[in-house]
Amino acid sequence: MKKISILFAISFLLFSCEKNKAPSFFNTYDESTALEKQENHLNPRMKFKLFQSKVLDMNEVFKPFNQELASNFSEEEYNNLKPLILEQDIPSLQESVKEGKLSYEKLTLFYLYRIRKFESDSTKSLNAIIALNPNVLDEARKRDAERTNKNATSQKVYGMPIFLKDNINTKGMPTTAGALALADNKNTEDAFIVKRLKEEGALILGKANLSEWAYYFCTGCPLGYSAVGGQTLNPYGRAEFETGGSSAASGAVVAANYAVAAVGTETAGSITSPSSQNSVVGLKPTVGLLSRTGIVPISSTLDTPGPMTKSVMDSWIFINAMYGFDKQDSKSYDYVDKNYGSFKDDLKGKRFGIIKSYLQDSVFNANINIIKENGAEIVEITPPQVGLPGFLTLLNIDMKHDLPQYLKNYTDKNVTVSSVQDVINYNLQDSILRAPYGQQLFDGIVADTTTVAQLQEIKKTLMANARNYFEALDKENLDAILSINNYHSAYSAVAEYPNITVPMGYKKSGEPISLTFIVKPKEESRLLILGNAFEQLTKHRKLPENYK
Repeated sequence: MKKISILFAISFLLFSCEKNKAPSFFNTYDESTALEKQENHLNPRMKFKLFQSKVLDMNEVFKPFNQELASNFSEEEYNNLKPLILEQDIPSLQESVKEGKLSYEKLTLFYLYRIRKFESDSTKSLNAIIALNPNVLDEARKRDAERTNKNATSQKVYGMPIFLKDNINTKGMPTTAGALALADNKNTEDAFIVKRLKEEGALILGKANLSEWAYYFCTGCPLGYSAVGGQTLNPYGRAEFETGGSSAASGAVVAANYAVAAVGTETAGSITSPSSQNSVVGLKPTVGLLSRTGIVPISSTLDTPGPMTKSVMDSWIFINAMYGFDKQDSKSYDYVDKNYGSFKDDLKGKRFGIIKSYLQDSVFNANINIIKENGAEIVEITPPQVGLPGFLTLLNIDMKHDLPQYLKNYTDKNVTVSSVQDVINYNLQDSILRAPYGQQLFDGIVADTTTVAQLQEIKKTLMANARNYFEALDKENLDAILSINNYHSAYSAVAEYPNITVPMGYKKSGEPISLTFIVKPKEESRLLILGNAFEQLTKHRKLPENYK
């Protein structure tokens, strides 16, 4: 009888443990067949070595929300809320909250449910998430309780769930830059722009995957891959189209409607590239408009954060939310643009420069015709044949000096690496896990012996050449130069010219393609006005077919 009682007790205990065990929504799957298929891809960068992260457990990431989703949200409610949330801009979402059709709590639950729904499906997962904010639902309820017409106006980020690229320090979540060397970077203070977003009431939903070390790490490796997050995929064509880099998942989460918007970072093309590839609006501002303090760097000369959104209006709202003078950032400047928000302008009478050969692209050509038909003047330009000598040297030497400063001043005390060489040595201990595609660019940084004095001369030459390249802006009295995707990202980066990329349609294959507006420094308002006019005229962006 005693033995039976003991057996019963053990059985009851096991049953109770099983009952209380967190549900497992995310399961590892056999990816060997999919990887074999990738070997036939025509793009060498798409010949993946792995899809799934080998270190990230999404069941643990979602653990704080499973009970809430089980008791407070259902598939029926998810479907009922779709029309109010999917593809809606911030003013529309704020209006739904104001009318009582939506709350910030329900908006957040919707996104959490949607992320889990798709990311736990091995046929649709984008490997876009590295971390979630465990307190985000409590913060959403607080926003609901404290909401007023003033702080929740249609042009505010108040209560809006957003993602941050995982190279932006965020209190309460790790900041890894996708690198296992920063896996213990769990306790940091908020980056300057994160403080600003929180002050404005934004909800930090989580951290988005990225190309490791912002894609200045390996040569010819896949865009959107990191050792922490795995291989980010494009929702318009999983493993078929590139995600763009390095803010790969910042583009993917916005495209798939996993959040209202995301923040990316760019050195040369890392916002415009993934925005173009994921059919979202990406704004790369003038360096210094938005603070870089608390962001894992490549180059203090060129780095900038920027918004990635579903509409130009949302980009304007996010720029306003993140802006603020930062005395710790040497390039930060006071700048008040009175034209922000004046989106009533159209394209009539505007003068745009284009490179004639780009008209061979059928999508670009069709959009240029639309622009002309609506009263704009198109001026064919031939930029001077100038190169960008020393561009990689600039990145090498800046990162050689800037990364140690970040590691010293802005990381968790448990982070053990303090230099680029330390990261290289750490990765060599297990290169298959930590650097499966190599770390050739980091090796190049260490090997580069360019002096600081030599670097200053390189910077002067780069800026002079790049501004000469865009000389038509002044010579032809242009409102902007029009380009495709991130074709001119390196030139605009060293010229310190801001740009915005706006969806302009899809190729026959279904791959997104975007129109990019380039203007002179501190002319973000011009970018926003022109981008908005084009967007409202064409309205090309559409939700990925498999994520409706």
